[in-house]
Formats: sequence, C-alpha cells, structure tokens
Amino acid sequence: MTNTMSYKGYSARVEYDDEDGIFVGRIAGIRDVVGFHADSVSELKEAFHEAVEDYLETCASIGKEPQKAFSGQMMFRVSPDLHRKAAVAAELAGKSLNQWAEDVLSRATVDFR
Repeated sequence: MTNTMSYKGYSARVEYDDEDGIFVGRIAGIRDVVGFHADSVSELKEAFHEAVEDYLETCASIGKEPQKAFSGQMMFRVSPDLHRKAAVAAELAGKSLNQWAEDVLSRATVDFR
C-alpha cells in the first residue's frame, strides 16, 4: 500500500487520522505548507488536486514562482564502510560513483516521478 499521491508533478504524503476519522495530506517538496483532508479516498484525491491548483493560482496571483527547482547537486555523509562499498559497487558496474548513485536513487524513487 502506498501513502503517496501525485498530480501535475507534485507529490503528497497521506495519513489517516483515526481520532478525527479523516485522511490528511501535505504536498511534499515545496517550502510552503499546503495541506488537505477528506473523509474518503475519492474526496481526498479531489482535495489534493484542489490544493495543487490553489497553490499554483496563489503563486501566480502574488507573483511568486511555485516550487523552487532543485539544483541537481546533493551532498550527504555516510560511514566510511558504506562509502567504500558504494565505490566498489560503482567500479564493478563500470560507472563513476556519481553515475552509480544516480542510478540507485533513480530506481529507489521511481514511484515519485
């Protein structure tokens, strides 16, 4: 079961709030906080679409560029042992560590395109 939704290039994570008996979602990957909720899955989908449309309309009306584009550069730290294993895996695959990591991340995030 997936707890994500996608629409017009935007994704959202969805959770069920048992206390209120509703589904609650939030658009991911943007700096603004844009949430939505509904009582049923079909209503949730509609609410998500409305939230994206409202976000885009609001950005346009205030002259703000919606969702900043990502630079494509990532820097993160891993243990030396994991770094070694990744470098060896990349070499065995005949790729640079960057190429290998991009392939691995691409496969791991296929549902979020």
